[in-house]
Amino acid sequence: MRFKLDENLGRGALAAFQAAGHDVSSIHLQALDGAPDEQVFTVCRDEGRVLVTCDLDFANPLVYDPRTGAGVAVLRLPRSPGPSDVRSLVEVLLGALEHHDIAGGLWVVRQDRVRVWEPAPDDSTG
Repeated sequence: MRFKLDENLGRGALAAFQAAGHDVSSIHLQALDGAPDEQVFTVCRDEGRVLVTCDLDFANPLVYDPRTGAGVAVLRLPRSPGPSDVRSLVEVLLGALEHHDIAGGLWVVRQDRVRVWEPAPDDSTG
């Protein structure tokens, strides 16, 4: 799959996606650090890349509808995160990707589970 890591994820996350065999880029590699969320979402959509981020704003499908792009994975960090927390959440996400397809979906990744947003059948947001 094709992924784009938001600026809140570092080289370790990039290396983990590469090691898992994914095509991965990052906001930093494209010199989009500090870009507005709307621009980040549009770039991911236009490139056909799933956005991986810690930014909870992207967990709102009414604002950033994952069905209009390749999908969104939001890593839900604890209140006082450490470096191992990000690594652990990336591992949870990569493990879930081995069994499920995130295409056009919104996943909120926690240490103990992955919550998948699915629109109601009569949902008219998209």
